[in-house]
Amino acid sequence: MKSISKLLPLTLVVLFAIGCASDESIEAKKAELDKLRTEASEIQASILELEAEIASLDPEYAKQNQKSILITTAQAKKAGFEHFVEVTGSVLSKKNVIISAETGGRVLEVPAIEGMRMTKGQVLARIDAESIQRNIEELETNLDLAKTLFEKQKRLWEQEIGTEVQFLEAKNRKEGLERSLASLKTQLNKSMVVAPFNGTVESVQIRLGELVQPGTPMFQFVGESDLFIEADISESYVGVLTKGDSVDVSFPSIGKELKTKVSSVGAIINPNNRTFKVEVFLPNIPQVKPNMITVLKIQDYQNPSSVIVPSYLILSDSKGDYIYIVDGELAKKRYIKRGRTFNNETEILEGLEGNETLVDKGFREVGDNFKVNISQL
Repeated sequence: MKSISKLLPLTLVVLFAIGCASDESIEAKKAELDKLRTEASEIQASILELEAEIASLDPEYAKQNQKSILITTAQAKKAGFEHFVEVTGSVLSKKNVIISAETGGRVLEVPAIEGMRMTKGQVLARIDAESIQRNIEELETNLDLAKTLFEKQKRLWEQEIGTEVQFLEAKNRKEGLERSLASLKTQLNKSMVVAPFNGTVESVQIRLGELVQPGTPMFQFVGESDLFIEADISESYVGVLTKGDSVDVSFPSIGKELKTKVSSVGAIINPNNRTFKVEVFLPNIPQVKPNMITVLKIQDYQNPSSVIVPSYLILSDSKGDYIYIVDGELAKKRYIKRGRTFNNETEILEGLEGNETLVDKGFREVGDNFKVNISQL
């Protein structure tokens, strides 16, 4: 026990010395690390300063030593290019008419209502014609008498009894009454307003009991045949669109599409909107109704062999339009002459051959002769 108690103070002294030596070693290492970091920072600052000086003296050196930009690519293609004029049109009918009264009187009956489909000859309205009917009855009585007198006068004339004047007067009276009777019957028929062809009542402009005169508008009536499409085209296409040009027509409301042709091109520019009218032939389709909205795609340009690129890749500067292509590990600025644009694709008239690899994603970050790294994803 005495020997252990004697050794304990010595052990504590040794451990304390070792601990102090360990603390001194850690502090030394920290000091050494701080020193190296400071030196590295100074070296990096010197490197950046030197690179900036060299870049200012030698721009080519700067391009060679800049960081690569990660990009994806797209391919220019050589194919047929078509351009279409897209406009909104409306289905109209050549049988869109206003039916007016042809005789005067009070409206007794209006069986037609808006939206009703009518067949040719079906009654739309009936106008009071009592006075015409009484005149017809009176004329028929007078005509019977005139016919009897004419027949008697004719027999006497054939027997050479009486004068020719008497015979001609009897004949003229009979024929005059016949003409008057036919005229009244025509007026009586006109008191029945009928559908002139198969179609739909678009609007009713008279009321039951209303007094109408000849020429008073009564109905707007639209036929369901002889339909066509009318659209307004910008005057910039004057001379480009002609009769017979192909047209793609779509009906958004019924999800139907068809191909047809331009049937008529207007010759007058509307001064209000600077457009001219175009009519498009429409075959008979049961689901299509007058006033239905359509979308027309009219082809106004075609090139069977064009260089085509995505429109969004084309940029512009003071010199003109350009696009970035990939040449080895570098992005190259290539000035181009663009043609028409349709459906997010642009025709290139000059500057590309059609086999170039284009900078796609990242095209706004690159510059001429910038290093690029093509993503493999």
